[in-house]
Amino acid sequence: MKFKAFLTENEVNLLEKRFLPALDMGKVCHLFLTREKAYFLRNLLSGEGIQCVAQFHKETLFDDYCISSQNEDCIAFAVDISLLQCAVRSSVSICSEIGAAGSAANRLQIKLVKKLPPNCTQAMPFLTFETKGHKSAVIQDVPISKPLSRAQVLELQTALDMAQDLPPTLVQVPDLNQLQNFVDWMKHVGDLVNVSICKYGDLHLQISTTLITLGAEFRKLLVIGEKAVAPSEDRNLSAQIRSERAISRGDAQSVK
Repeated sequence: MKFKAFLTENEVNLLEKRFLPALDMGKVCHLFLTREKAYFLRNLLSGEGIQCVAQFHKETLFDDYCISSQNEDCIAFAVDISLLQCAVRSSVSICSEIGAAGSAANRLQIKLVKKLPPNCTQAMPFLTFETKGHKSAVIQDVPISKPLSRAQVLELQTALDMAQDLPPTLVQVPDLNQLQNFVDWMKHVGDLVNVSICKYGDLHLQISTTLITLGAEFRKLLVIGEKAVAPSEDRNLSAQIRSERAISRGDAQSVK
């Protein structure tokens, strides 16, 4: 079982600034490597909490990508997200310093290795990050789990296939900060929020208690997938009634 590849400074920044923070909602994620793609997966096997899938074609993330295993060249293992983030984050600064010094070898090598830790009698697997400069080299070893067996990889692949079975209708929220601020404020009102997504491009959020009902509506959002035209007779109705009518017609779905 072998894996070795290189990341450029831009690719390291892509991981560190955009994708690894999305996984930082738990302690462990799975790194799933195939001949063509690399996946960062969170919470796919437990079925509890927020699931997250980050998928990359190998050319997007790696240079000189080499992988081999007896499991159809597939390798998967669990890794501590915080340790992975620390290694990538420090590699960003190291790569930047090397690049500023004018070195042509401004690349980060990542590979699977087995090493004998101090006070241990058995070698353990690590994901090693190695940055080489003109006169220096920095090596960081991130401990990982024992690579998953063939049966475990198949289970992970099945969970991945199910996670990517997207709903027929998606809406694109243009201002995530506005949505996040509203949801953060709603947390002080109650524990459950009703979310409905409509084929017309409407997103409704509502929270109700014995004392108060609070809601927000985002209208005419970009619809990806199945879409429909809102009936003209619904135009002057309240957001709650429009949402209820759309659900009854099968033009919207709702979840708490």
